[in-house]
Amino acid sequence: MADADQVRNSVALARKARLDARSGRLTGPTANLAPGHVQANLAILPRALAADFLHFCQRNPKPCPLLAMSEPGDPSLPELGADIDIRTDIPRYRVWKNGELVAEPTDVRDIWRDDLVSFLIGCSFSFEEAMLDNGLPVRHIEQGSNVPMYRTNIPTQPAGVFGGPLVVSMRPLKAADAIRAIQVTSRFPSVHGAPVHIGDPSLIGISDINRPDYGDPVEIRPGEMPVFWACGVTPQSVVAAVRPDFCITHAPGHMLVTDLINSRMAML
Repeated sequence: MADADQVRNSVALARKARLDARSGRLTGPTANLAPGHVQANLAILPRALAADFLHFCQRNPKPCPLLAMSEPGDPSLPELGADIDIRTDIPRYRVWKNGELVAEPTDVRDIWRDDLVSFLIGCSFSFEEAMLDNGLPVRHIEQGSNVPMYRTNIPTQPAGVFGGPLVVSMRPLKAADAIRAIQVTSRFPSVHGAPVHIGDPSLIGISDINRPDYGDPVEIRPGEMPVFWACGVTPQSVVAAVRPDFCITHAPGHMLVTDLINSRMAML
C-alpha cells in the first residue's frame, strides 16, 4: 500500500505542475519540478510536415528521442498523462512563422488548428536525476538557473525538408566525474543518452562558452571541463534553418511534465 500511495503522490505532483502551467501560476523553467518524472520537449507542426519531421526524429535519435506523437488536431497525449492538454500545460511556448520567432505565450489555444501534430521529445532533465543520484554535480541546478545550450557545427541527418545544426546542452565536470557521467547517462538513450563531446568547445563550433544560444551561462570551476549532450532544443535550430510557415515549440527549459517515471527510461 505504501508503494501505491507513493506512486499516487508522485503522479499528483506531475499533474500539479501541468495544472499550474495551465492556470498561469507556473511560467518559468521546469528543472527539478516533480522529481522522478520524465519531462518532454515540444514541437508542433502542420500535418503536411509531420511525416518529414517523424522521419527526422527517427534519423536523429540522440537529439530527438521521440516519446509521443499526437493525432492531427488532438491536444491530448494519453500515453504521457491522462489529462494533458498540450495547448496549455507547458509554462511558456514559442511561436514561429517562416522560421522567425514571433511570440512567447503561456497558452496557445487561440492559435490552435485542426491540422497541428504534436511531437514530444525526451529531455535531459531525466538523466540529470540519475546524475544527482550518483553524486555527480549538475551546475545549473546548483545555481538555480536554466541549462546552457549551444548551436554547434555538427550537422543533423536530414529528412525531407528538415535538417540543420545539432544543439547541445552543457554541464561542467571534473575528469573522473565526466567518466562516471558517461556511464550513467548512456543507460538513458530515450532521453539523449551519453555525451556527444567533451572538452574544447571550439571543436564543435562554440566560440564563447560563456554566451550560450539558449538558457543561462554557468560557472566552470578550475579542474572542470565542459561536457556536452545532444539537446531537445535541436528542433528549434532546425526550424530556424528550414523556415516552415508555422510551428510551435516550448521555450527552452520550459517542459511538459509527464506522468512517466524516469527510472523506467533506463536500459538495464
